[in-house]
Amino acid sequence: MNINYPMFSMRNILPVLIFLAMTGILPAQDFHLSQYDAAPLNLNPSMTGMFDGYYRIHGHYRTQWASIATKPFVTTQIAYDMPFKRFGFGAEIMNYRAGAGGYNVLNFLISAAYDKPLDKKNNHHLAFGLQTGFVQKSFNSDKLTFGSQFDPTNGGGFDTGLPNNELLINKGIFMPDFNIGATYYYCKNQSRLNPYIGFSSFHLTQPKETFYNYENQLKIRYLVHGGCKININEEIQLEPKFFYMKQINDREFTWGGMGYYFLKASSAFFMVGATVRDRDALIFETGFQKDRYTYRIGYDINTSSLQPVTNGKGGLEVSITYLATREKFKPKPVPNCPRL
Repeated sequence: MNINYPMFSMRNILPVLIFLAMTGILPAQDFHLSQYDAAPLNLNPSMTGMFDGYYRIHGHYRTQWASIATKPFVTTQIAYDMPFKRFGFGAEIMNYRAGAGGYNVLNFLISAAYDKPLDKKNNHHLAFGLQTGFVQKSFNSDKLTFGSQFDPTNGGGFDTGLPNNELLINKGIFMPDFNIGATYYYCKNQSRLNPYIGFSSFHLTQPKETFYNYENQLKIRYLVHGGCKININEEIQLEPKFFYMKQINDREFTWGGMGYYFLKASSAFFMVGATVRDRDALIFETGFQKDRYTYRIGYDINTSSLQPVTNGKGGLEVSITYLATREKFKPKPVPNCPRL
């Protein structure tokens, strides 16, 4: 595929780069969320069902690059999980749609986890989890333009009626998927500090991934996350946290924190936080927890080399979680979950 860069605007370049990334010419990337800890099943399979309640329903929406792409990149998720004794079971659907070519990734996973107390007082815990399902990827080549379709006459332009000369085997890929994870957490009820750390690996089977006849594999993605819930008093909690992810040569490191304040008058938690994504974005978010619902909204301010084009505009992200609990509201820290 030959690209005449001087004739492209940024709006045209981005969809082509995304297409190239998923055909094996550039490394592929997975779903990307700034509120990673709001979506526990996407973060780590071992977090499945690790909460005090009957069941949990989570919805997530993210849109980014609306300022420079003709079609904004949109990520959506819906997940359900529930505890059963020391086990957890759940399922999630993730969908990612990017660019003018209608590139789409659909991921369906079912999860299971087991929580093992490490001491007689039930304070130290180690949870293990696994996920299995499938990934389906597709795009519409009719909505893309290629170098062979460039017509230099009359000032130059692209003629989509010309053949694209691309040897595409198919426009859809179906791949099995398998992920594992583990999380340690400390959950003493009256403790000032409740630390946690987790590790997860995705795409362990490394399935073949290409729209061409290439021997390209979807490589393993490794993820480490951790933090500590600090109980200042019955009204104020702080939570410093970090997140590191690596897939081939793609790396992402974020660090930041969230603060929680209990509003006695309305029996609700107000939350506010900031996160730095290394060499990419500054993320601000806020939200509140009222009764069984948790609402969060955040925005990425772009700080990368794309900033002159984006004017700092990044991504908007919204999430809603419903937790069916035995009590209407628990203002104190949940005993068996490190707030993930």
